Amino acid sequence: MYFQLYRKFRPNKALPTDIGRDRDYAVDLVPKFIIASGELTKILVHTDVTRYLEFKQIAGSFVYRDGRISKVPSTEMEAVKSPLMGLFEKRRAKKFFEFLQGWKDDDPTTHQGT
Repeated sequence: MYFQLYRKFRPNKALPTDIGRDRDYAVDLVPKFIIASGELTKILVHTDVTRYLEFKQIAGSFVYRDGRISKVPSTEMEAVKSPLMGLFEKRRAKKFFEFLQGWKDDDPTTHQGT
């Protein structure tokens, strides 16, 4: 991984021999999501390293699968269009979201036996 990055950013330079093995390096190229009220966030705020970080709100949850980032479905239409699930899973997710939208705490007929 490190050698591939070295070749990408310094294509005309020879690889240094004194940097060690490729597996000695871990280069993380994916931005991280931090839960807003999580322990890590509290530590970052307490130690004042937040001045080096940029926080942004996200519009949903995402997963990395099959070489691309996909949105986790949160509505019936997103469930039907999602590449993350098969045909039967899409149908089940659609019915689940419809069940959630029809739920009323004070009306047991919307609970469907739960």
